[in-house]
Amino acid sequence: MSEPKTGKPEVDQRTVKRAVIASAMGNATEWYDYGVFTSGAIATSIGTLFFPGEGNAVLKSLALLAVGFIVRPFGGAFFGPLGDKLGRQKVLALTILLMSGCTFLVGVLPTYSGGYSMGIAAPIAILLLRLIQGFSTGGEYGGAATFIAEYAPTKRRGFFGSFLEMGTLAGYVLGNSVVLITYLSLSTEQFDSWGWRIPFFIALPIGAIGLYLRSKLEDTPEFRRLEAAGEKSEKAPLKETIQRNWRMILNLIGIVLLLNIADYMLLTTMPTYFTDTLHIGDTESSLIIIGVEIVQFALLIPLGALSDRIGRKPLLLTAAIGFIVLSWPSIKLMQSGSLLWLIVGFLVVAILLALMLAVIGSTFPAMFPTRVRYGSFAIGYNISTSLFGGTCGVIVTALIGSTGNADWPAYYLIIAALIALVPIIKIPETARVPIEEIDTADTGGKLAGASK
Repeated sequence: MSEPKTGKPEVDQRTVKRAVIASAMGNATEWYDYGVFTSGAIATSIGTLFFPGEGNAVLKSLALLAVGFIVRPFGGAFFGPLGDKLGRQKVLALTILLMSGCTFLVGVLPTYSGGYSMGIAAPIAILLLRLIQGFSTGGEYGGAATFIAEYAPTKRRGFFGSFLEMGTLAGYVLGNSVVLITYLSLSTEQFDSWGWRIPFFIALPIGAIGLYLRSKLEDTPEFRRLEAAGEKSEKAPLKETIQRNWRMILNLIGIVLLLNIADYMLLTTMPTYFTDTLHIGDTESSLIIIGVEIVQFALLIPLGALSDRIGRKPLLLTAAIGFIVLSWPSIKLMQSGSLLWLIVGFLVVAILLALMLAVIGSTFPAMFPTRVRYGSFAIGYNISTSLFGGTCGVIVTALIGSTGNADWPAYYLIIAALIALVPIIKIPETARVPIEEIDTADTGGKLAGASK
């Protein structure tokens, strides 16, 4: 590789594509696990087999899932600064191994009772696996987005960044599809006895492929440039990350609040909302969600490419305003009793979310300077995800149950969008700014030393 005047190693398009695929595979692994865990059939099985007794089995399973989000900020604070010290590639190899391994181990755990059981140790063991999974996931997304952003050419950062969320949707659709196929292929007794384990087993080969792809890549050109210039931190720069970038981290938290409430609303709350509140069958619900996810999948790359031309902020602003105006009408369409209008209402919210998903892979890494990019992203993203994303399903489901008001998904989205609108307006537009020139530390969110 030759060195241009900036000192940043040049990268051929083939290597960029490999880096994008390797990054997206980690996201696919994370969301495959999520897709499996939130499917109605698996949620019921996990809640019943590991947490027997009175109470809603699905709610128990969602609460278990939410527990993993508690430790995500700690994982972000550990792996993020470590990635700024040791490099993105080494840390990302570790996180994908831990994520896929924990998902696989859930599939081999003995249950609370029955022929293959271990009593009270069963819920404790699955809880520990979820905590490890959440901790490792805390270091995954920020690193994967950083990896793509630092490999991608400036003029196509939005295009390549959109592939990160292609991994999200592909993983989630695959997880739901595997559960659906397994459920339809077996009797209820077979699925409840041993069939529920099959989707968890498949996480291991998915993670192994991602690990192989990541191990074959060098670290990002931007990290190597920093290392060659002697500007890389000698120790994990957690203190520097927070002290010099707290304003932008707060902006990130505010935007991610809407992103993840919308994301987890569609992927966690809606499956149970369809079945428990709207009384749609598990199979029908899964097919609707998978179909809408495929529509999102088709939109991401064109929207990412569009952001390279018009900027990231117009898409983010359109999404936030759209959630404020259209969330309540969309929920009312879902409640109309017509399957067609339900799909239309769900699709409206999903398209608004796609506007955000298409640009976050290029927007969020560009909010921070290279020296602390991984850590700043991971900390802000995971604090917001832990507080608002992971708890979304439990809170909204509980609010509907306690108040009897089925409109809570809309209210929650509107409040989140109103909050997110402020940081979206405040952040700088970085669509055409080279990643190596970005420095927003101590500037209150304004770009320092970057040409527009």
